[in-house]
Parts: sequence; structure tokens; C-alpha cells
Amino acid sequence: MNIVVMIALALLCVAALLLVVRLVRGPRVLDRIIAVDGLVTQIVAGATAAVAIYGYTSVLPVLLVLALLGFSGSVAAGRLVEEREDMR
Repeated sequence: MNIVVMIALALLCVAALLLVVRLVRGPRVLDRIIAVDGLVTQIVAGATAAVAIYGYTSVLPVLLVLALLGFSGSVAAGRLVEEREDMR
């Protein structure tokens, strides 16, 4: 069980690193929006893994709010980009 958790956390770190690279190098705004959404997802996944490992259930409401904010932020940014493309 311990090895599986370590491998999962290592994969989460690699994915977060790749998302940071996409955030910095992303040639378009949509690439950066997707990278930020992915980073929020990685943070929620890492914190959820910590809840599963250590049993800190008091963090769960914060994770729920963070997930909802990440989703609503991505939807709002996508609509903003869509409106800008419609203006062209």
C-alpha cells in the first residue's frame, strides 16, 4: 500500500510539473486556462490523497470549495475567450 501511494504522489508531482511548463510556455490563452484548471485539479487530488492517508476529514469542505471555484473559473474564462473570438 505504501509503495502504491508513493508512486501515485510521484505521478501527481510529474503531472503538476508538466502543467507548470504548459502554463509558462502556452502560446495561447486557452492553453494557460487549461493548465491552471489542471493545476487546481492536481492540488485537489494531492490534498485528497493526504486525506486518504492521514484521515484529516476537516479538509474536505475546503477541497469541495476549491474544486467548485476551479470549475467555475474555467467556465468563466472559456466564455470570455469565446466572446472575444465572436467579436473578431
